[in-house]
Amino acid sequence: MNIVRKVRAVEKLFKTLEKDILKLQEKTGLHCVDNCIKCCTTSNITASALEFYPLAYYLHKHNLADSVLVNIDQINDPKICPVLNYMSTENRRAGCMFYEQRGLICRLFSYNYRTDKHGTRLIAACKTINEEQTVLVANANRILLTKPLGPKATAYYQRLQFIDFKEAQKQYPIGEAIRIAVESVVTYFHYSGKKVV
Repeated sequence: MNIVRKVRAVEKLFKTLEKDILKLQEKTGLHCVDNCIKCCTTSNITASALEFYPLAYYLHKHNLADSVLVNIDQINDPKICPVLNYMSTENRRAGCMFYEQRGLICRLFSYNYRTDKHGTRLIAACKTINEEQTVLVANANRILLTKPLGPKATAYYQRLQFIDFKEAQKQYPIGEAIRIAVESVVTYFHYSGKKVV
């Protein structure tokens, strides 16, 4: 499967995921705290390059790939996300500069459930949501006792493996995953002679 087909397959997976997340949000009322980027600044985030292929494709299509690669070099720390806006201003909120193209790990933060060792489904919300939305989290956990609601992270990572098992298995610090994705997409288009559409 070539890179463009992988991009489209990952985008299709993300559309399904967004529907699952929306169901979870509608039923529970859970939501991210405005201008909170704690999940984005967690130092141990790992991801596959595959889940960032849609971002890399977008960056290449809009002539932004080189600037992101320069940013990665300037940051010089693969644990730091190179597309994160740390500051909130009147015209821009803190968070992902390319929110619609963010990776799977970014989409799943706080909007998925897990099962404990007894098979009990529990919302996998971040510390901030757990502390600030305790009633909503408790309600979500009550719903999850009776039926699955929203995405289960492991199920979505398995679906990513169906797109490309080998690439989905390789986990990198987030900055490195984005760098590999961008370099892979740019290299593919350079050597294939194909145009980005």
